[in-house]
Order: sequence, then structure tokens, then C-alpha cells
Amino acid sequence: MAGVRFEHIFKRFAGGVTAVNDLNLDIKDGEFLVLVGPSGCGKSTALRLLAGLEEISDGNIWIGDRVVNDVPPKDRDIAMVFQSYALYPHMSVYDNMAFGLKLRKTPKNEIDKRVKDAAEILGLTHLLERKPKQLSGGQRQRVAVGRAIVRQPAVFLFDEPLSNLDAKLRVQTRAEISKLHQSLKTTFIYVTHDQVEAMTMASRIAVMRDGILQQLDTPQNLYDHPGNIFTAGFIGSPAMNFFDSTITGSPQEMYVDAGTFRVRVPQQYAARVQPFLGKEVIFGMRPEDIHARGFEPGNITSAPVNAQVDVTELMGSEIYLYLLSGKKQFVARVDPRVRVHPGDNLELVMNMDSMKLFDPKTEKAIYT
Repeated sequence: MAGVRFEHIFKRFAGGVTAVNDLNLDIKDGEFLVLVGPSGCGKSTALRLLAGLEEISDGNIWIGDRVVNDVPPKDRDIAMVFQSYALYPHMSVYDNMAFGLKLRKTPKNEIDKRVKDAAEILGLTHLLERKPKQLSGGQRQRVAVGRAIVRQPAVFLFDEPLSNLDAKLRVQTRAEISKLHQSLKTTFIYVTHDQVEAMTMASRIAVMRDGILQQLDTPQNLYDHPGNIFTAGFIGSPAMNFFDSTITGSPQEMYVDAGTFRVRVPQQYAARVQPFLGKEVIFGMRPEDIHARGFEPGNITSAPVNAQVDVTELMGSEIYLYLLSGKKQFVARVDPRVRVHPGDNLELVMNMDSMKLFDPKTEKAIYT
């Protein structure tokens, strides 16, 4: 097992495109780190640089106690699982999993032990004689993971491995990969654009945008304390609502004025918000912190807001309300007992203890 360190890593492509821009990242031995961000943010490029599939423009990558910039991929002690299963169709599950070990001339009895151990971990024992065409998508992905496990690498790399699976299989396989990490206690580095995968699987999440690391923290801290507007909007589903606003009132009684509604700043934030009195801010509120009147928790600092219901989405355990305040649309996740229809006017309550404020010039959080 080994930790991984990206040290001032750059990757520049022809035409002046910088896919990875001064990436500094220290991944602990045995950690499950998820690189997350939208398409084109540099997360897969960072993984390919670590794997040796792309050449580094500047900086150093460490695996354990050695710099691997010039080490061939096969000698980096890593195993990679791709979005595509890339299984040999004419080989059995057993032979697909054993193939890499055979190329390394691993003793036959050792191959047999590793393959059967991996199959046991992944629930593939009864499928070892089948060909890939006889397997479901989830089973094929498990074979691809098993092929990586038998190598017993220091670091596992996963590049969007669940993208080809349907929703139910994604949830199931997500849990299997998390369980696998707990069992193997090896360093996992996982790339995805799906923030739900990141939140449910990671020890820590690295949020990337345009090749630049935005924030690195535990899933809960990223959710509770986003450092900028991008992270705040990317982590959480549905995404955080943002309102162009102004801080009004006096130092003793400040308000967030969004034009169509005005809510009071709680006392616990007053000292940090006061420097922005009279200035423009971006006011952030998560959908789950907006409640229908009468269904709000009893221990919050509440602020009333009126809005018109535009669209309703019944999710079973909750309702998503798409609301209009003037021309501004925002989303609330409310109690499923709320009975409303499009066109209704609704009194809402915002949990101001969970409010976020951002500087519109820098897009950074005013407090975290």
C-alpha cells in the first residue's frame, strides 16, 4: 500500500490548453479519495497522469516514497478500472481476471488463489466459467474490478466505472466498491462527475474546475462549509439556490435583501457579515433548508418568504417544489404531506442558520 502526492502538477496540451493547473494533492495511504467535477475539469487527466498514460508537463507525482514521472505504467504498482469494461470476449471470467498475472509469469497456484479470492470478495465464484456475453453489465464491471484486485496493487484507480450502469445497478455497485475498500484497506482514487457518488463513497473529495483544485475536504465539510460558489452549487442535489442580494439595515439589525423578499441575518453571523453592509452579495440557501410553513423544524432561526408554486415533483419521501419569487426560480425540498398545486401561493420558511453568503467579485464564501 502507498500514499500518492501530486506536487505542482501541470498538463498542457497543444493549442495552449491547460488541462491540469498547478495541482497539489496529498492522498493518504489507504484513503478513498474522489476527484469530482464537470466534464473537462481535468479530473480524468489527473488520473491518467498518475497512471502514466499521459506525460506530465511540470511537477512531480509520488507513489509512496518514489517519484514516478519517468516510471512506465506497468511498473507503477497501480491498477486501473475504466468506464469501459474492456474484457476479452473469447475468455472466461477466470481467464479475464488471470490474464495480467499470466503475462507476468506468476506461478499457476498463486494465480488460482488470487483469482478465487477476488471472485469470493466480489460474488463472482459461480460465474468464473462464463464468458462476458453471458454476464449483466454489473457483473462485467465486477470482473473488471476483480482483474484489478488480483494484481494486489498499492493504488487502485477508477475512472467513472459506473457510468455505463443503470440507476439501480449504480447504487448497488457503489456500495460494493465502498465495501471492497473497507476490506482491502488500499488507496483508492476515484474519478466521477456524479456528486452523489462522491458524497457516498469518499473519505475526502477533491472538487475540480477548469483544471484547478477548488476545495479538498470530507464530504460533510464540503456540504456544510463550501469555500466558493462553484463548490456550493456542485455539492448537493438539487443544487443550492443562489439569489443576487444586498446587505441592508444597520449593524444591530442586518437583512439580506433579494429584491422580492427580505430575510434577517442571524446574530451568529452578524460580525462576519457587517463588513458587507450596503454591498452586493450572493445569498445561498439549500433546497432542504426551505420548508413549507407548518412543517419546519422547531429549533431553527426561521425567516418567512412567500412564493408561487411553478412545478411540483413528488419523490415519495419528499416533494421538490419549483417556486417563483418575482422572476427568480428556486427549489425547495419539502415534507411529502404538503398539498400544493402549480399556481398556488405558498408561505415558506428559510432556515437562516444554514444560510451562505458569497462575494460576487471573488465568488468566495464570506464565511465558512
